[in-house]
Amino acid sequence: MSDDVDEAKLAGELSRSFGVSGTISRIRSGTATDNFLVDAGHGQRWFAKVYRDRSVLSDELAAIELTSFARSGGVPVPALRPTVTGHRISNAGGIAMSLWDYVEGAETAEGGLTGGRWATVGAAVGTMHRHLAQHPAYRPSSKPATGLCDLPAAQARYDQLIEAYRRCVTLDDDQAWALDTALHRRSLLPQAQSLLLSLPPLHVQIAHGDLAAPNLMMRGDEVAAIIDFQPPSPHFLAWEIARIGCDPRTIASSTDWLTGLRLLLDAYGQENPTVHINLRAIVAAGCAYTLASTYPLSAPLKPPTVDHAGLIQYGHDRHGAALQMLEALSAGES
Repeated sequence: MSDDVDEAKLAGELSRSFGVSGTISRIRSGTATDNFLVDAGHGQRWFAKVYRDRSVLSDELAAIELTSFARSGGVPVPALRPTVTGHRISNAGGIAMSLWDYVEGAETAEGGLTGGRWATVGAAVGTMHRHLAQHPAYRPSSKPATGLCDLPAAQARYDQLIEAYRRCVTLDDDQAWALDTALHRRSLLPQAQSLLLSLPPLHVQIAHGDLAAPNLMMRGDEVAAIIDFQPPSPHFLAWEIARIGCDPRTIASSTDWLTGLRLLLDAYGQENPTVHINLRAIVAAGCAYTLASTYPLSAPLKPPTVDHAGLIQYGHDRHGAALQMLEALSAGES
């Protein structure tokens, strides 16, 4: 159990607010929530999401609304179990949480997209975007691609990070790598600007908001569920597609990721034919966004955590992916 979540209180709140009881076990995932599997027996298993910060519950409710909206359009999304009084989040007994169907036999897409996954993910994302375009919070539009990321702000972040490393008396291997990488990426920001300026206006609409590999659940080559929607907000679709289609771990582990990305976009287009996004726009969006991000280059400045080695490896993969995307664009492969 989490140090912040008392097992007895959690069990009591599950019973009072949801009419559910069973064996509770911690799921080691989530950055803003504590997550638990509740096994009620007889094949009934639930995913309990406990919110650490109650001040953001209005945003969480908006995210749940968008999740339910996506589910109503045939997007593979876990069903929410409301409280016995019909609320989406229980907020009593010192615990705020929501309860969902547990996605059985699935794993996240953090291992990367391969084989048949490219097409099935493309189709699922196309279905999702086609339906989310109808959300009343925002009418789809086109905007200049330069709005995809704030490059002057990115330069300032790099400058601050570089200065922090230069203040260190000595640098270990990870810190030296992070400093070299920050300097390299900062020098590439003008190329990121040129990439965005070269693109036509791009489609903007309500989207998932955090379509990263940990939020895409796979069962073999099939999409089992898309989880952890953000509150409804307009986003560049090219950016959202790039986040999953140009995932650093996918690019790092594949010798032919561009072919896979083409398969993803073909399947996407069949499900969402009114939106025309070509391969170059996706790769350029993914490249510019990655170059403009300092994550996780500050990790070596902080005390190591349990996942420190994995975070550093992800940093290497992310930088390598940015360079591969830039090389593909320069070579005219996309």
